[in-house]
Amino acid sequence: MKRVTMKDVAQAAGVSVTTVSHVINATRHVDSATRARVLETIEQLGYLPNSIARSLRSGKTRIVALIVPDASNPFFADVARQIENIGYQQGYSVILCNSDNDPAKQSNYINTLLAQQVDGVIFISAGGAPEDLIHFSERGIPVVVADRDVPLDLADVVLLNNEQAGYDATQHLIELGHTRIACITGPNYLSPSMQRVEGFRRALREHQIPCAPEMILPGDFRFQSGETVITRLLAYQSPPTAVFVLNDMMAIGAMTAIRKHGLNVPADISIVGFDDIEIASAVTPALTTVAQPIGEMARHTTRLLISRLQGHQEDAKKRIVLSARLVIRDSTAARKERDA
Repeated sequence: MKRVTMKDVAQAAGVSVTTVSHVINATRHVDSATRARVLETIEQLGYLPNSIARSLRSGKTRIVALIVPDASNPFFADVARQIENIGYQQGYSVILCNSDNDPAKQSNYINTLLAQQVDGVIFISAGGAPEDLIHFSERGIPVVVADRDVPLDLADVVLLNNEQAGYDATQHLIELGHTRIACITGPNYLSPSMQRVEGFRRALREHQIPCAPEMILPGDFRFQSGETVITRLLAYQSPPTAVFVLNDMMAIGAMTAIRKHGLNVPADISIVGFDDIEIASAVTPALTTVAQPIGEMARHTTRLLISRLQGHQEDAKKRIVLSARLVIRDSTAARKERDA
């Protein structure tokens, strides 16, 4: 089947090829009647603009990439959905790249994106090292890093005040009377995990509660690691009466393992998660957690990137820090007297 060209549209609509081009690319005013006739002809003929040729002429693809470390994690899935929606509303297509927390896979995606000449990138790194960002910087491709902290000479940054969020979650457990509090962390090379642990330690320190090294154990932000790590904690001679878990998926895994051991949440052990993913309020008991401002994070990252792409943001790189909110539900309760 012969490909419909812009010339075919022009002939059928009784206008010049230049007029068709202006209608498609919105590069000059075309009176409403002519514009309507051209658009109707485009639909009738099934004309599809040649995006490759158009990008070669303009130097822009109107394609941006979003790199996430784990697309199966509901937190990143929600962030990706909202970023895609905002990008679409602004006329940009968003390519989702899932690195699976694998720096090698992440690097391969970066090479592909450079070859595809994407206009910009929203980056949630699988690792703490900023080297991969240098490749975009050298090509003049704007980057906004979300949920990670990197030097501002490489990218704009939108992130959470993770240290304060970790403090608030731990403070809640302390106010309930808990003094044997454990923490299930994420990978130690990720800045959000490290900062949440710093907040955890600060809260304990301010209340003069010992922070035993064996009470801080690493997970990988996935359901199974929550089960595995809580099982280790429950095997201690003096197990914790409360646990701060650095994301909701691990927290839900921990609650599952606690039930398998014949114990109850929060009667025997209180659990606080992090993220406030949709399922957090649906599990039993409903999970007390730290809510990340996902919508706000998506809006800031996407609009900041598009602003740079459209030349509206020429000043120094920005670092936007957002605040979290503790959502108290049913998975935390006051410490029993017999646990004192």
